[in-house]
Amino acid sequence: MFLNSPDIKLTDNPETIVWKYLDLSKFLDMLLSKKLFMSRSDKFEDQYEGTFSEPTFEEIKKIAVNNPKFLDYYKSHREKVVISSWHANEYESFAMWQIFTKNNEGLAIQSTIGRIKEALKSEKHFEQYIGEVNYIDYKKEYIPFDDTFFPFLFKRKSFQYEREIRIISDVSNSKISINDGLKIDVDINQLIEKIYIHPKSENWYKNLVIEMVQKLGYTITIEKSDLESDILI
Repeated sequence: MFLNSPDIKLTDNPETIVWKYLDLSKFLDMLLSKKLFMSRSDKFEDQYEGTFSEPTFEEIKKIAVNNPKFLDYYKSHREKVVISSWHANEYESFAMWQIFTKNNEGLAIQSTIGRIKEALKSEKHFEQYIGEVNYIDYKKEYIPFDDTFFPFLFKRKSFQYEREIRIISDVSNSKISINDGLKIDVDINQLIEKIYIHPKSENWYKNLVIEMVQKLGYTITIEKSDLESDILI
């Protein structure tokens, strides 16, 4: 279930459009399981996930001199935080298609902040928060650590193009062990407003996706990517 936190930065506009770019196998798994996969934070490619900038780390080291468990907590905590990443943009992103899909057979899920909040009501076991990622200079800028989620809501400026919105959960109080991540219950029809087919895909692929979605009982609008629209001259 979604919970609001006054400490976590997020737009007040529920109509803010967000996207998730993924391959067909991950999309099919979502439809069949009716669950959203959230990756364990330390499994992301960026080794800085859940860590601190240099100014913050220097402060933490001072605290940890008399309390070594303080630093150990932050190291191990990365294994207990799971994240689902979304891209905030009014329009499709050519860069996101290139980075997150392969072989011209990917998909893009279009949703909104408001729809995600409603879709998360289906999850009864774990709490979710939603926050905007802040992009900073890790050598100069400070990351506050008075909220345990803050290290996971900051990234280096090199990733600014991602314009990331994160669904984030902390499973520290649960007895379950997570390997690569955690699947949570979601209302799929509420979560997904539209499905966009890869701009370089063939017609057979679009027809396959349409047939698959319909056979599974979903009534979601499916469109070809706007990046593949006909030229005017």
